[in-house]
Amino acid sequence: MKILKTILMIFGVIFIGSTLIFAVQQGHLSSDADQKTIAVEQADKSVADEYRITSIEIPEDLNFAGEKVPQNDPEIMERIDREFLVNTYWQSNAVLLMKRANKYFPIIEPILAKNGIPDDFKYLAVAESGLQNVVSPAGAAGFWQIMKATGKEYGLEVNSNVDERYNLSLATQLACEYLKKNKEKFGSWTLAAASYNAGAGAINKYMGIQQATDYYDLLLGQETGRYVFRIMAIKEILSHPEKYGFELSKKDLYATVPTFTVEIDKPVEDFATFAKEYEINYKILKRHNPWLREPHLNNASGKKYTIEIPHKGYYTSAK
Repeated sequence: MKILKTILMIFGVIFIGSTLIFAVQQGHLSSDADQKTIAVEQADKSVADEYRITSIEIPEDLNFAGEKVPQNDPEIMERIDREFLVNTYWQSNAVLLMKRANKYFPIIEPILAKNGIPDDFKYLAVAESGLQNVVSPAGAAGFWQIMKATGKEYGLEVNSNVDERYNLSLATQLACEYLKKNKEKFGSWTLAAASYNAGAGAINKYMGIQQATDYYDLLLGQETGRYVFRIMAIKEILSHPEKYGFELSKKDLYATVPTFTVEIDKPVEDFATFAKEYEINYKILKRHNPWLREPHLNNASGKKYTIEIPHKGYYTSAK
């Protein structure tokens, strides 16, 4: 009898222990499930309440350099819609473009105006390079993406020591001359812009084969076919950022650092030493003069170069 009682007691302890363990496990599972549910609900709430993805309302008066866009054409509107969507919802890139535009447009705008080029063409530089001194796979360089042969044709010095395609003022002047020439050739600023991307020869060829004289009537390669629409989308977004959900204050934008110029007509053996004479370092000198491609200047011909030097107090590490 005692043995039976002992066995029953053991089973009772095991049963009670198992029950407690099961209850604890269920509690943990329930807690984990609740936490996961809360996390999902919070994630859903964050996405739903704070962010909306919608179509973009296209302005009814789109134009490029004052030349109207045929917005009654559904094929044209699809192409426009694509560029507005891509450039509006690529938010990080759009914000960077706005920041850089504040820094570089004041340099580009007066050169365009002096040459009689519509102000809209500053957005062509944005489309070409994102306002950076980049190099394309084909070898086009600088803000205006100028090919080596084109640079030389228009009088820029292009070699391993000096590459004036990276001189924003000189490159903008070249772009003006190129655009003005093609405006005279094709009769419209829109086709002049397209020729900047594809080349005047290619545009002339397309026009001859297709018997069309308007950019919007031509069947072009994908890049050139998107080109002017992309410029217009960038123009609209950068001109009216709040309309497209961008909120930047003046302090968020990149600022131009004031400079003065120094003219040199002799070789420079060491730009690091040269920079120290003006209480800046090599990095800052090259930042303001990216067209100087090497740590020295050959200048065997005695050519006169203009070098920009930033005013004191704008760089903390200028030693």
